[in-house]
Amino acid sequence: MHPSRFVILIVPSHVETRGTASVADSAVRSALVEATGETGETGYPRYAGHGIVADVDPRTRTVEALLVDGTELDYGLTALIAPEE
Repeated sequence: MHPSRFVILIVPSHVETRGTASVADSAVRSALVEATGETGETGYPRYAGHGIVADVDPRTRTVEALLVDGTELDYGLTALIAPEE
């Protein structure tokens, strides 16, 4: 069974060494996405919410495909799954 929801964070790609800031603090956008019950073009489950549609590999918690407000992610931005609390 796949998780029913994830929080996706959109962060600048250069934010790899962010010091003491958390990934969430570095995000330029975040959204709670919920499972749609569909499989995306990548073969992974599709999640959607708050203008974001994503195919997510639930095993590795990796965003495999993403649309933000109907368009691809801008160059220099990365989509991550927020750490579980």
